[in-house]
Amino acid sequence: MEFDYTQLQIHIKLFHLFPTGRFQMLIHTTGIAVCLSRKRILGNSFRAILFIEYLQLISYRALVSPDPLYGISTRRKRHCESPFKWLHGSGVESTLGMKINNEEIDVENGRFNKDRERGFQSRRRPALHNQALLSGISYCLSSCGMILVNKYVLSSYDFNAGISLMLYQNFVAVVVVSGLSIFGIIKTEPLTWRLIKVWLPVNVIFVGMLVTSMFSLKYINVAMVTVLKNVTNVMTAVGEMYLFNKHHDNRVWAALFLMIISAISGGFTDLSFDATGYTWQLINCLLTASYSLTLRRVMDTAKQVTKSGELNEFSMVMLNNSLSLPLGVMLVCGFKEVDYLVETSLLRSGWFWVVMTFSGLLGLAISFTSMWFLHQTGATTYSLVGSLNKIPLSVAGILLFKVPTSLENSASILFGLLAGVLFARAKMR
Repeated sequence: MEFDYTQLQIHIKLFHLFPTGRFQMLIHTTGIAVCLSRKRILGNSFRAILFIEYLQLISYRALVSPDPLYGISTRRKRHCESPFKWLHGSGVESTLGMKINNEEIDVENGRFNKDRERGFQSRRRPALHNQALLSGISYCLSSCGMILVNKYVLSSYDFNAGISLMLYQNFVAVVVVSGLSIFGIIKTEPLTWRLIKVWLPVNVIFVGMLVTSMFSLKYINVAMVTVLKNVTNVMTAVGEMYLFNKHHDNRVWAALFLMIISAISGGFTDLSFDATGYTWQLINCLLTASYSLTLRRVMDTAKQVTKSGELNEFSMVMLNNSLSLPLGVMLVCGFKEVDYLVETSLLRSGWFWVVMTFSGLLGLAISFTSMWFLHQTGATTYSLVGSLNKIPLSVAGILLFKVPTSLENSASILFGLLAGVLFARAKMR
Protein backbone atom coordinates (compact mmCIF):
# COMPACT_ATOMS: atom_id res chain seq x y z
CA MET A 1 0.00 0.00 0.00
CA GLU A 2 1.38 3.39 -0.92
CA PHE A 3 2.24 5.72 1.92
CA ASP A 4 -0.17 8.64 2.42
CA TYR A 5 1.89 11.61 3.58
CA THR A 6 -1.20 13.84 3.93
CA GLN A 7 -2.71 11.60 6.59
CA LEU A 8 0.66 11.28 8.27
CA GLN A 9 0.97 15.06 8.57
CA ILE A 10 -2.51 15.20 10.16
CA HIS A 11 -1.43 12.75 12.84
CA ILE A 12 1.79 14.65 13.39
CA LYS A 13 -0.19 17.83 13.99
CA LEU A 14 -1.99 16.05 16.82
CA PHE A 15 1.36 15.85 18.55
CA HIS A 16 1.88 19.56 18.05
CA LEU A 17 -1.17 20.36 20.19
CA PHE A 18 0.86 19.42 23.24
CA PRO A 19 3.95 21.14 24.73
CA THR A 20 6.02 18.21 23.64
CA GLY A 21 9.52 19.45 22.95
CA ARG A 22 11.23 17.10 20.50
CA PHE A 23 10.51 13.60 19.31
CA GLN A 24 11.91 11.15 16.82
CA MET A 25 10.22 8.35 14.97
CA LEU A 26 11.92 5.21 13.82
CA ILE A 27 10.10 2.90 11.43
CA HIS A 28 12.26 -0.18 11.09
CA THR A 29 12.25 -2.53 8.11
CA THR A 30 11.33 -5.40 10.42
CA GLY A 31 8.43 -3.70 12.17
CA ILE A 32 7.07 -0.49 13.61
CA ALA A 33 8.63 1.32 16.56
CA VAL A 34 8.01 4.84 17.82
CA CYS A 35 10.59 6.43 20.11
CA LEU A 36 9.76 9.60 22.06
CA SER A 37 12.72 11.64 23.26
CA ARG A 38 11.03 12.75 26.49
CA LYS A 39 9.07 10.75 29.00
CA ARG A 40 6.06 13.06 29.27
CA ILE A 41 5.49 13.98 25.67
CA LEU A 42 1.78 13.32 25.24
CA GLY A 43 -0.93 14.26 27.65
CA ASN A 44 -3.33 12.03 25.76
CA SER A 45 -2.10 8.47 25.28
CA PHE A 46 -5.24 7.59 23.29
CA ARG A 47 -4.12 9.71 20.36
CA ALA A 48 -0.64 8.22 20.55
CA ILE A 49 -2.15 4.73 20.30
CA LEU A 50 -4.23 5.79 17.30
CA PHE A 51 -1.11 7.10 15.63
CA ILE A 52 0.84 3.88 16.20
CA GLU A 53 -2.08 1.72 15.07
CA TYR A 54 -2.35 3.79 11.91
CA LEU A 55 1.30 3.13 11.12
CA GLN A 56 0.86 -0.58 11.75
CA LEU A 57 -2.21 -0.65 9.52
CA ILE A 58 -0.45 0.76 6.48
CA SER A 59 2.61 -1.51 7.09
CA TYR A 60 4.98 1.08 5.75
CA ARG A 61 8.30 -0.74 5.51
CA ALA A 62 10.96 1.93 5.38
CA LEU A 63 13.46 3.61 7.58
CA VAL A 64 12.71 7.21 8.48
CA SER A 65 15.75 8.42 10.36
CA PRO A 66 18.47 10.97 9.66
CA ASP A 67 21.20 8.46 10.35
CA PRO A 68 21.85 4.75 9.65
CA LEU A 69 22.48 4.36 13.37
CA TYR A 70 18.79 5.09 13.97
CA GLY A 71 18.71 8.68 15.00
CA ILE A 72 22.17 9.41 16.34
CA SER A 73 22.82 12.62 14.46
CA THR A 74 23.03 16.36 14.86
CA ARG A 75 19.63 16.53 13.15
CA ARG A 76 17.97 15.19 16.29
CA LYS A 77 18.32 18.66 17.84
CA ARG A 78 15.72 20.16 15.50
CA HIS A 79 12.37 21.27 16.90
CA CYS A 80 9.31 19.13 16.39
CA GLU A 81 7.52 21.79 14.35
CA SER A 82 8.77 19.97 11.29
CA PRO A 83 10.15 16.58 12.29
CA PHE A 84 10.34 15.41 8.66
CA LYS A 85 11.58 18.68 7.22
CA TRP A 86 14.98 17.16 6.51
CA LEU A 87 13.35 14.79 4.02
CA HIS A 88 12.50 17.59 1.59
CA GLY A 89 15.31 17.97 -0.92
CA SER A 90 17.56 15.73 1.11
CA GLY A 91 20.12 13.63 -0.65
CA VAL A 92 22.60 10.97 0.30
CA GLU A 93 25.81 12.36 1.66
CA SER A 94 29.05 11.14 0.19
CA THR A 95 31.42 9.45 2.59
CA LEU A 96 34.58 9.36 0.51
CA GLY A 97 37.01 12.07 -0.53
CA MET A 98 38.75 10.35 -3.39
CA LYS A 99 38.20 9.78 -7.03
CA ILE A 100 38.86 6.05 -7.31
CA ASN A 101 37.29 4.35 -4.37
CA ASN A 102 33.77 3.94 -5.59
CA GLU A 103 33.48 0.46 -4.19
CA GLU A 104 33.20 1.61 -0.58
CA ILE A 105 30.31 3.94 -1.32
CA ASP A 106 28.74 1.49 -3.68
CA VAL A 107 28.33 -1.35 -1.29
CA GLU A 108 28.78 -0.07 2.26
CA ASN A 109 25.40 1.60 2.66
CA GLY A 110 23.61 -0.13 -0.18
CA ARG A 111 20.81 -1.73 1.80
CA PHE A 112 20.07 1.33 3.90
CA ASN A 113 19.76 3.59 0.90
CA LYS A 114 17.75 1.01 -0.98
CA ASP A 115 15.11 1.01 1.73
CA ARG A 116 15.19 4.74 2.15
CA GLU A 117 14.78 5.34 -1.58
CA ARG A 118 11.42 3.56 -1.50
CA GLY A 119 10.14 6.23 0.83
CA PHE A 120 11.53 9.00 -1.33
CA GLN A 121 10.48 7.72 -4.72
CA SER A 122 6.87 8.88 -4.57
CA ARG A 123 7.95 12.30 -3.31
CA ARG A 124 10.52 13.14 -5.96
CA ARG A 125 9.47 15.83 -8.36
CA PRO A 126 9.52 15.05 -12.08
CA ALA A 127 12.24 17.66 -12.62
CA LEU A 128 14.61 15.60 -10.49
CA HIS A 129 14.56 12.77 -13.03
CA ASN A 130 16.36 15.03 -15.49
CA GLN A 131 18.86 15.96 -12.80
CA ALA A 132 19.48 12.30 -12.00
CA LEU A 133 19.98 11.46 -15.68
CA LEU A 134 22.30 14.40 -16.24
CA SER A 135 24.33 13.68 -13.12
CA GLY A 136 24.60 9.99 -14.05
CA ILE A 137 25.84 10.79 -17.55
CA SER A 138 28.32 13.31 -16.16
CA TYR A 139 29.65 10.79 -13.65
CA CYS A 140 30.05 8.06 -16.28
CA LEU A 141 31.77 10.36 -18.77
CA SER A 142 34.21 11.78 -16.23
CA SER A 143 34.98 8.34 -14.79
CA CYS A 144 35.63 6.76 -18.19
CA GLY A 145 37.39 9.84 -19.53
CA MET A 146 39.86 9.98 -16.65
CA ILE A 147 41.16 6.45 -17.24
CA LEU A 148 41.20 6.75 -21.03
CA VAL A 149 43.05 10.08 -20.98
CA ASN A 150 45.62 8.75 -18.51
CA LYS A 151 46.15 5.73 -20.73
CA TYR A 152 46.52 8.03 -23.72
CA VAL A 153 49.17 10.16 -21.99
CA LEU A 154 51.15 7.22 -20.63
CA SER A 155 50.98 4.90 -23.65
CA SER A 156 50.27 6.90 -26.79
CA TYR A 157 52.65 9.69 -25.81
CA ASP A 158 54.99 7.14 -24.20
CA PHE A 159 55.31 9.44 -21.18
CA ASN A 160 57.58 7.67 -18.68
CA ALA A 161 56.87 9.89 -15.69
CA GLY A 162 53.66 8.61 -14.12
CA ILE A 163 54.41 10.18 -10.74
CA SER A 164 54.90 13.58 -12.35
CA LEU A 165 51.57 13.19 -14.14
CA MET A 166 49.87 12.38 -10.83
CA LEU A 167 51.59 15.34 -9.18
CA TYR A 168 50.42 17.76 -11.88
CA GLN A 169 46.84 16.44 -11.74
CA ASN A 170 46.71 16.93 -7.98
CA PHE A 171 48.15 20.42 -8.37
CA VAL A 172 45.36 21.29 -10.83
CA ALA A 173 42.81 19.97 -8.33
CA VAL A 174 44.25 22.10 -5.51
CA VAL A 175 44.18 25.25 -7.67
CA VAL A 176 40.57 24.70 -8.77
CA VAL A 177 39.24 23.80 -5.30
CA SER A 178 41.10 26.72 -3.72
CA GLY A 179 39.62 29.09 -6.29
CA LEU A 180 36.10 27.81 -5.70
CA SER A 181 36.60 28.15 -1.95
CA ILE A 182 37.95 31.71 -2.22
CA PHE A 183 34.95 32.83 -4.26
CA GLY A 184 32.57 31.21 -1.77
CA ILE A 185 31.18 28.63 -4.20
CA ILE A 186 32.17 25.74 -1.94
CA LYS A 187 33.24 25.50 1.68
CA THR A 188 36.37 23.71 2.84
CA GLU A 189 37.88 23.22 6.26
CA PRO A 190 41.09 25.17 6.91
CA LEU A 191 44.26 23.09 7.01
CA THR A 192 45.59 22.92 10.55
CA TRP A 193 48.53 20.99 11.93
CA ARG A 194 46.22 18.83 14.02
CA LEU A 195 44.18 17.91 10.95
CA ILE A 196 47.28 17.26 8.86
CA LYS A 197 48.75 14.93 11.50
CA VAL A 198 45.52 12.94 11.62
CA TRP A 199 45.14 12.74 7.85
CA LEU A 200 48.77 12.19 6.81
CA PRO A 201 48.90 8.38 7.30
CA VAL A 202 45.88 7.75 5.08
CA ASN A 203 47.22 10.28 2.57
CA VAL A 204 50.41 8.24 2.20
CA ILE A 205 48.24 5.28 1.18
CA PHE A 206 46.29 7.56 -1.15
CA VAL A 207 49.45 8.70 -2.94
CA GLY A 208 50.71 5.13 -3.24
CA MET A 209 47.35 4.13 -4.68
CA LEU A 210 47.51 6.81 -7.38
CA VAL A 211 51.15 6.13 -8.25
CA THR A 212 50.70 2.37 -8.62
CA SER A 213 47.58 3.01 -10.70
CA MET A 214 49.67 5.10 -13.11
CA PHE A 215 52.38 2.45 -13.30
CA SER A 216 49.97 -0.40 -13.99
CA LEU A 217 47.98 1.56 -16.56
CA LYS A 218 51.11 2.15 -18.61
CA TYR A 219 51.72 -1.59 -19.07
CA ILE A 220 48.22 -3.13 -18.99
CA ASN A 221 45.28 -2.46 -21.28
CA VAL A 222 42.24 -0.68 -19.86
CA ALA A 223 39.96 -3.72 -19.98
CA MET A 224 42.30 -5.90 -17.93
CA VAL A 225 42.93 -3.09 -15.44
CA THR A 226 39.17 -2.87 -14.94
CA VAL A 227 38.87 -6.61 -14.35
CA LEU A 228 41.90 -6.79 -12.06
CA LYS A 229 40.50 -3.96 -9.93
CA ASN A 230 37.85 -6.45 -8.81
CA VAL A 231 40.54 -8.04 -6.66
CA THR A 232 40.23 -4.93 -4.49
CA ASN A 233 36.70 -6.02 -3.54
CA VAL A 234 38.02 -9.40 -2.42
CA MET A 235 40.72 -7.83 -0.25
CA THR A 236 38.27 -5.33 1.21
CA ALA A 237 35.73 -8.04 2.08
CA VAL A 238 38.39 -10.13 3.83
CA GLY A 239 39.67 -7.05 5.66
CA GLU A 240 36.18 -6.15 6.85
CA MET A 241 35.70 -9.66 8.16
CA TYR A 242 38.91 -9.70 10.20
CA LEU A 243 39.14 -6.03 11.23
CA PHE A 244 35.48 -5.13 11.74
CA ASN A 245 33.94 -8.58 12.25
CA LYS A 246 31.64 -7.91 9.32
CA HIS A 247 30.21 -11.04 7.74
CA HIS A 248 28.92 -11.38 4.18
CA ASP A 249 26.34 -13.78 2.85
CA ASN A 250 26.93 -16.56 0.33
CA ARG A 251 25.89 -14.42 -2.65
CA VAL A 252 28.67 -11.95 -1.94
CA TRP A 253 31.31 -14.65 -1.57
CA ALA A 254 30.10 -16.34 -4.76
CA ALA A 255 30.49 -13.07 -6.67
CA LEU A 256 33.96 -12.56 -5.19
CA PHE A 257 34.94 -16.09 -6.22
CA LEU A 258 33.82 -15.34 -9.78
CA MET A 259 35.95 -12.18 -9.73
CA ILE A 260 39.04 -14.17 -8.78
CA ILE A 261 38.39 -16.73 -11.52
CA SER A 262 37.92 -14.00 -14.12
CA ALA A 263 41.13 -12.23 -13.07
CA ILE A 264 43.17 -15.43 -13.26
CA SER A 265 41.68 -16.53 -16.59
CA GLY A 266 42.08 -13.00 -17.96
CA GLY A 267 45.77 -13.00 -17.08
CA PHE A 268 46.39 -16.37 -18.71
CA THR A 269 44.60 -15.34 -21.93
CA ASP A 270 46.00 -11.79 -22.11
CA LEU A 271 47.95 -11.54 -25.37
CA SER A 272 49.72 -8.40 -24.13
CA PHE A 273 50.56 -9.82 -20.69
CA ASP A 274 53.19 -7.83 -18.81
CA ALA A 275 54.44 -9.12 -15.46
CA THR A 276 55.55 -5.66 -14.34
CA GLY A 277 52.14 -4.16 -14.99
CA TYR A 278 50.31 -6.99 -13.24
CA THR A 279 52.58 -6.63 -10.21
CA TRP A 280 51.87 -2.92 -9.95
CA GLN A 281 48.14 -3.56 -10.31
CA LEU A 282 48.09 -6.11 -7.48
CA ILE A 283 49.95 -3.62 -5.27
CA ASN A 284 47.38 -1.02 -6.29
CA CYS A 285 44.54 -3.34 -5.25
CA LEU A 286 46.16 -3.87 -1.85
CA LEU A 287 46.62 -0.12 -1.30
CA THR A 288 43.09 0.69 -2.48
CA ALA A 289 41.62 -1.87 -0.07
CA SER A 290 43.79 -0.49 2.74
CA TYR A 291 42.62 3.03 1.94
CA SER A 292 38.94 2.12 2.10
CA LEU A 293 39.39 0.18 5.34
CA THR A 294 41.29 2.96 7.14
CA LEU A 295 39.43 5.95 5.70
CA ARG A 296 36.29 5.51 7.80
CA ARG A 297 38.18 5.48 11.08
CA VAL A 298 40.43 8.38 10.10
CA MET A 299 37.41 10.43 9.02
CA ASP A 300 35.82 10.04 12.45
CA THR A 301 39.02 11.21 14.12
CA ALA A 302 39.52 14.07 11.66
CA LYS A 303 36.04 15.45 12.33
CA GLN A 304 36.97 15.89 15.97
CA VAL A 305 39.85 18.24 15.14
CA THR A 306 38.06 20.45 12.60
CA LYS A 307 36.54 23.77 13.60
CA SER A 308 33.06 22.88 12.39
CA GLY A 309 33.12 19.28 13.59
CA GLU A 310 32.44 18.11 10.03
CA LEU A 311 34.53 17.06 7.04
CA ASN A 312 32.74 17.34 3.72
CA GLU A 313 33.77 15.95 0.35
CA PHE A 314 35.42 19.17 -0.79
CA SER A 315 37.57 19.31 2.34
CA MET A 316 38.71 15.74 1.82
CA VAL A 317 39.57 16.44 -1.82
CA MET A 318 41.57 19.46 -0.70
CA LEU A 319 43.29 17.49 2.06
CA ASN A 320 44.27 14.55 -0.12
CA ASN A 321 45.53 16.61 -3.03
CA SER A 322 47.32 19.25 -0.94
CA LEU A 323 49.19 16.76 1.23
CA SER A 324 50.07 14.68 -1.83
CA LEU A 325 52.12 17.51 -3.37
CA PRO A 326 55.19 17.31 -1.07
CA LEU A 327 55.02 13.52 -1.10
CA GLY A 328 54.82 13.55 -4.89
CA VAL A 329 57.86 15.81 -5.18
CA MET A 330 59.88 13.42 -3.02
CA LEU A 331 58.79 10.45 -5.15
CA VAL A 332 59.64 12.28 -8.38
CA CYS A 333 63.16 12.83 -7.06
CA GLY A 334 63.41 9.31 -5.64
CA PHE A 335 62.40 7.63 -8.91
CA LYS A 336 64.72 9.98 -10.85
CA GLU A 337 61.95 11.36 -13.03
CA VAL A 338 63.59 14.79 -12.95
CA ASP A 339 66.26 13.69 -15.42
CA TYR A 340 63.61 12.35 -17.77
CA LEU A 341 61.55 15.54 -17.54
CA VAL A 342 64.58 17.65 -18.44
CA GLU A 343 65.39 15.53 -21.49
CA THR A 344 61.92 14.82 -22.91
CA SER A 345 60.55 17.01 -25.68
CA LEU A 346 56.94 16.38 -24.64
CA LEU A 347 57.00 19.21 -22.11
CA ARG A 348 57.70 21.64 -24.94
CA SER A 349 54.46 20.66 -26.67
CA GLY A 350 51.50 22.91 -25.90
CA TRP A 351 48.99 20.20 -26.82
CA PHE A 352 50.59 17.81 -24.33
CA TRP A 353 50.07 20.35 -21.54
CA VAL A 354 46.44 20.75 -22.62
CA VAL A 355 45.89 16.99 -22.38
CA MET A 356 47.55 16.77 -18.96
CA THR A 357 45.52 19.70 -17.64
CA PHE A 358 42.35 18.11 -19.00
CA SER A 359 43.19 14.88 -17.18
CA GLY A 360 43.55 16.84 -13.94
CA LEU A 361 40.17 18.48 -14.44
CA LEU A 362 38.61 15.09 -15.15
CA GLY A 363 40.03 13.72 -11.91
CA LEU A 364 38.44 16.57 -10.01
CA ALA A 365 35.21 16.18 -11.98
CA ILE A 366 34.89 12.59 -10.73
CA SER A 367 34.72 13.85 -7.14
CA PHE A 368 32.08 16.47 -7.95
CA THR A 369 29.93 14.36 -10.30
CA SER A 370 29.98 11.36 -7.96
CA MET A 371 28.65 13.59 -5.16
CA TRP A 372 26.04 15.06 -7.48
CA PHE A 373 24.92 11.67 -8.78
CA LEU A 374 24.80 10.15 -5.29
CA HIS A 375 22.76 13.13 -4.08
CA GLN A 376 20.22 12.81 -6.92
CA THR A 377 19.79 9.03 -6.73
CA GLY A 378 21.27 7.03 -3.86
CA ALA A 379 23.85 4.36 -3.14
CA THR A 380 21.82 1.61 -4.85
CA THR A 381 21.68 3.31 -8.24
CA TYR A 382 25.17 4.71 -7.81
CA SER A 383 26.61 1.27 -7.14
CA LEU A 384 24.88 -0.41 -10.05
CA VAL A 385 25.77 2.34 -12.54
CA GLY A 386 29.37 2.27 -11.36
CA SER A 387 29.56 -1.46 -12.09
CA LEU A 388 27.81 -1.22 -15.44
CA ASN A 389 30.00 1.72 -16.43
CA LYS A 390 33.01 -0.59 -16.56
CA ILE A 391 31.57 -2.42 -19.57
CA PRO A 392 31.66 0.48 -22.07
CA LEU A 393 34.98 1.58 -20.53
CA SER A 394 36.53 -1.80 -21.31
CA VAL A 395 35.14 -1.84 -24.84
CA ALA A 396 36.36 1.70 -25.48
CA GLY A 397 39.81 0.83 -24.14
CA ILE A 398 40.13 -2.13 -26.51
CA LEU A 399 38.89 -0.23 -29.57
CA LEU A 400 40.65 3.11 -29.04
CA PHE A 401 44.06 1.64 -28.27
CA LYS A 402 43.75 -1.30 -30.70
CA VAL A 403 44.50 -3.88 -28.05
CA PRO A 404 45.22 -7.37 -29.44
CA THR A 405 42.73 -9.76 -27.91
CA SER A 406 41.30 -13.22 -28.34
CA LEU A 407 37.91 -14.79 -27.86
CA GLU A 408 39.05 -16.39 -24.61
CA ASN A 409 40.39 -13.12 -23.22
CA SER A 410 37.26 -11.20 -24.25
CA ALA A 411 35.13 -13.84 -22.53
CA SER A 412 37.23 -13.54 -19.36
CA ILE A 413 36.86 -9.76 -19.37
CA LEU A 414 33.09 -9.96 -19.87
CA PHE A 415 32.89 -12.62 -17.16
CA GLY A 416 34.75 -10.37 -14.73
CA LEU A 417 32.58 -7.35 -15.51
CA LEU A 418 29.40 -9.33 -14.95
CA ALA A 419 30.84 -10.66 -11.69
CA GLY A 420 31.29 -7.05 -10.60
CA VAL A 421 27.63 -6.32 -11.33
CA LEU A 422 26.57 -9.44 -9.38
CA PHE A 423 28.74 -8.34 -6.48
CA ALA A 424 27.10 -4.90 -6.37
CA ARG A 425 23.62 -6.42 -6.46
CA ALA A 426 24.50 -8.98 -3.78
CA LYS A 427 25.69 -6.24 -1.44
CA MET A 428 22.42 -4.36 -1.92
CA ARG A 429 20.18 -7.24 -0.88
